[in-house]
Amino acid sequence: MTPATPALPPPARAVDGASALAMFQALQARAQVAGITLRNPPPEPTTCCGRGCNGCVWEGFLDAAEYWRQEALLQLQG
Repeated sequence: MTPATPALPPPARAVDGASALAMFQALQARAQVAGITLRNPPPEPTTCCGRGCNGCVWEGFLDAAEYWRQEALLQLQG
């Protein structure tokens, strides 16, 4: 009998585009192994002006990425 593999901790909340992409990939890989189909993650914004606006499109994207993460974790928990 082989010992059970310990569960990996969930990926952390994304703080930028790169960490969001890594989080999406990690959870999609786990879902594939578990035979679960997740909905597509939100697309990265393409309209940021880079001026640090209040309500920047990146803020909305990161909020959507967190919602996606939470939903994916619920599906992976069964």
